[in-house]
Amino acid sequence: MAVRITRSRIVSDVTSHYASSAGVGGWTVSFLPGRRLSREQALTALRAAEEFARIQSQASTLGLTGLELVGLAESRCPWRRPDVSSSDGGKGQCEVLTRR
Repeated sequence: MAVRITRSRIVSDVTSHYASSAGVGGWTVSFLPGRRLSREQALTALRAAEEFARIQSQASTLGLTGLELVGLAESRCPWRRPDVSSSDGGKGQCEVLTRR
């Protein structure tokens, strides 16, 4: 994932969204029409679009859309969380996944 920045444009190699200079330090982002953002905000918006592209890719392996996956992951889990301190030989322990 790479974001390229020029004087008038910020683009990503992961998403088709982009930011354009609106003059005097302001930026507009393709998926946030009508909003004037700082350079840092425009970068944040494009990085979020890149993250969402990754989520969409992961969701497709589950047969979901990106929005479905985010909505389901955000909702409260209906199952009781396993007791990670139990002495049941590790059967109740959750694997901790770290972001790479």
